[in-house]
Amino acid sequence: MGRARLARLHGVATSYAPSPGKSVQTADDTVVAVLAALGVDASTPHAVRTALAAYEDGAGRALLPRTVVARPDRPPDLTGLPEGTVLRVETEGGGTADLGAPDPAALTRLPLGIHVLEARTPGGRTARAPLIVAPDRVPAPPGRSHGFLVQLYSLLSRRSWGMGDLGDLADLAAWSGRALGTGFVQLNPLHAAVPGPPTDPSPYRPSSRRFPDPVHLRIEHIPEYADLAGTARLRADELAARAHTLRSEVLEGGALIDRDAVWALKREALELLWAVPLSPGRRAAYCDFLAEQGQALEDHATWCAIAERHGPDWRGWPDGLRDPRSPGTARLRHRLLDRIDFHCRLAWLTDQQLAAAQRAARDAGMAIGLVHDLAIGVHPSGADTWAQQDAFAAGMSIGAPPDAFNARGQDWGLPPWRPDALAAAGYAPYRELLRGLLRHAGALRIDHVMGLFRLWWVPEGRPPTEGAYVRYDAEAMLSVLALEAQRAGAAVIGEDLGTVEPGVRDALAARGVLGTSVLWFERDYGGGERDAAPRAEAAEAAEAADGPGAARAPEAVPDGPGAAARILAPGEWRSGCLATVTTHDLPTTAARLTGADVALRERLGLLAGPPERERSRATYELAVWMGELVRRGLLPEGQGDEEAAVKAVHRFLLRTPARMVGVWLPDAVGDRRPQNLPGTWDEYPNWRLPIAGPDGRPHTLEELAASPRLHALMRELSDGYR
Repeated sequence: MGRARLARLHGVATSYAPSPGKSVQTADDTVVAVLAALGVDASTPHAVRTALAAYEDGAGRALLPRTVVARPDRPPDLTGLPEGTVLRVETEGGGTADLGAPDPAALTRLPLGIHVLEARTPGGRTARAPLIVAPDRVPAPPGRSHGFLVQLYSLLSRRSWGMGDLGDLADLAAWSGRALGTGFVQLNPLHAAVPGPPTDPSPYRPSSRRFPDPVHLRIEHIPEYADLAGTARLRADELAARAHTLRSEVLEGGALIDRDAVWALKREALELLWAVPLSPGRRAAYCDFLAEQGQALEDHATWCAIAERHGPDWRGWPDGLRDPRSPGTARLRHRLLDRIDFHCRLAWLTDQQLAAAQRAARDAGMAIGLVHDLAIGVHPSGADTWAQQDAFAAGMSIGAPPDAFNARGQDWGLPPWRPDALAAAGYAPYRELLRGLLRHAGALRIDHVMGLFRLWWVPEGRPPTEGAYVRYDAEAMLSVLALEAQRAGAAVIGEDLGTVEPGVRDALAARGVLGTSVLWFERDYGGGERDAAPRAEAAEAAEAADGPGAARAPEAVPDGPGAAARILAPGEWRSGCLATVTTHDLPTTAARLTGADVALRERLGLLAGPPERERSRATYELAVWMGELVRRGLLPEGQGDEEAAVKAVHRFLLRTPARMVGVWLPDAVGDRRPQNLPGTWDEYPNWRLPIAGPDGRPHTLEELAASPRLHALMRELSDGYR
């Protein structure tokens, strides 16, 4: 009982529900391990008693919570303050406000921002805590809009260096906004990767979520490129010629996108550009960026510089360098000032090109512009975990518990944030992360948005079946999100596919966070509220091998859980969502229509049952959908026409009340290959494919812009808004 109470006080669940009506107790040793990662010893009955007493003497007697959260019509709970306590607020802007006797409602009337609340009792006890005053909701998207969903690396133009870059992004936004009337472009995470070789190509396992990866830079768009002269100019021309060959191999030779080869060329070119003196105006802008980013950028650049010497896993560095604040790190930092400046410069250049891409989108008439993607976590050996070690739970990894569709559970290999450390820091790491991502965004997608409420922690060395849920302060997490989104004027989209505990979608909707609705999975499975639908449990299974970033949902099959599930009518869809037909790790629409998705999984040995049965499942599912589209008059061209069917499913989306409708860009040209195939590693080239047509031939951005098939599909969407 004592250990269970201790777990509850620290947000550690002692049971979980793998399916509706079933409860599984968390193993005691798992609870002990998770509590240990939170700095709580529960290994023996004596330790439990000591920890409970420490809690009562500490958090239990504290005048104020670690962080106080207030928003309109929702004052904080300050009922535990002794009579006669007076409150004082130091505002974010530097002012003060003496509130006198505790009046929680007065806190809600303060300006929005991050303040400091001080409480003083008649007996002389004092306490200070960060005070977050947040709006009730994130900004809503400006009207209904449609746009593209794209993995940037896959979008090559005739100017990119072997993979899509920020120049291509700006061009895509400028063209599609003007020519097609699109309102947004949603991207994969552009977070900084753990350097290789080989570099993990997945954008969902980054080294840092706080800074973008300079591999996305368009070298020729850097102003100093024009100032290269002499041998530097000759070398830059040689690098550009090699980049042309690399690009041609991908576009014309059938080669995969090679991030490491691209980065090798760009890094050398950037070394040349770094040697070019900045103009006075450029130097001033760079200094402003350094001052604005502060310690976070210095830490990131320091990690990058040390990684060049000692490798990208800081856990294997010499002892004195594993602590970013150690004397040894300080001494090496001094010796590596030039390399640190180089990596700071790259962060600045990337930020500039991101800003230019968002300007291009807005100048083209896009109401939203860029939609950036926030991965659920970071790599354990990367820059963020080195710089913010106190914020991460050592020896833990996030994942998913076992359920009816995946009895083994999942371990994603990403360390979780400690909820207690976030609260103690006034959620500063989270705030800074959001602020950086929202600098040049009209909206933000949050992968596995359920992680704002709870995450499944798996102790190192144990199978994911032996994990436990750890709860986060969702009120605080959502309030910080609302505050930063309002400051940026950006909408927020939560990826809420998969296992979602009851009430979470309602809580997100109440704060204005849009959900994600995928056409094939919007069905009425019975069983009450949306959160409990069987699709939610099944959806998580697709993430087993690839972890976060994978879209998750079941197939409706003649003899499966979705057999009798009615397709939701367009009017039954929620309006607060981004509606799509498919995503980056589901089959493309053309693949579903032609059976190419089943053929691919059969070739790789990934089918869940006999090939005949799986083909029957897919045929049944497709027949149900085609019948629905015909019945609703959305397929006047008749069945058997692939391009017409692709238009029809998007016509269906237009009939829903969804605020945003997304078109997977490869769908617009009939690509049959998924960008990511969950369940594979070496068997399939995940995250390394260029956008291609039905025959597998890569399409450049220029060819996409001229594609009759793409224009015909996009006319359906632009006409649908008139």
